Amino acid sequence: MTVIRPEIRHEAFEVLGAGRSGPWLVTCDHATNRVPDWLGGTLGIAAEDMARHIAYDVGARGLAIALGAALDSPVICSDFSRLVIDPNRGEDDPTLVMKLYDGTIIPANRHVGAAEAEERLHRLYRPYHDAYAQIAEGRAILAIHSFTPCLKGRAPRPWHIGVLHSPEDERLSLAVISGLQAVPEWCVGDNEPYSGHLPGDAIDRHALQSGRHNTLIELRNDLIATEADQTEWAQRLAPILSAALDQVVRAG
Repeated sequence: MTVIRPEIRHEAFEVLGAGRSGPWLVTCDHATNRVPDWLGGTLGIAAEDMARHIAYDVGARGLAIALGAALDSPVICSDFSRLVIDPNRGEDDPTLVMKLYDGTIIPANRHVGAAEAEERLHRLYRPYHDAYAQIAEGRAILAIHSFTPCLKGRAPRPWHIGVLHSPEDERLSLAVISGLQAVPEWCVGDNEPYSGHLPGDAIDRHALQSGRHNTLIELRNDLIATEADQTEWAQRLAPILSAALDQVVRAG
């Protein structure tokens, strides 16, 4: 396993490749399943649930780091579980602190009040977004997520990769989709496996509101389970992403 050491580490996030000169900021909003010690280190659910997609985006951190290296661009990763508080939601979103997710009740979240939610915002959510905003200056946003092959009780998802985007600015995402669709063996989702925009989410906050080029990539998590898988996908995706960004920058 390659040892990756962040240049900047905070309770809420880590930054890798801070001095890189590439045009992207690669982000991973759901990078880890860590529950801080001040919350008891657990949310009261089984270890096998904390290892599932409900707690973090499996494989996404490694893919984001590999893409940052391939694109010579900085990477920011959260360092708290999405079940603690979800950094890819607006502060007023009712799903900011999830009480039930894909069939699992989250005991530690069932009775979270305003004071506890505010502590999570203050110690984790806002520091992550403050750092994100600083590093994003002058860069395009490449948000990396992963999705489970099948939700409980649902049909299997056929896509290998999805690109999520908002109608407010889909220029870069549409160029990326075109590049991905040129690879015949990939089943590519356009705003699949779900819609790509929530008011106040990370892309809305850091890209759409400032007119910054952006795209959000979703990889099916069984395809990026190992470091070798993550590196291979990064090497294949990097030239497609670079070509798409060049295209939209030239178009103005």
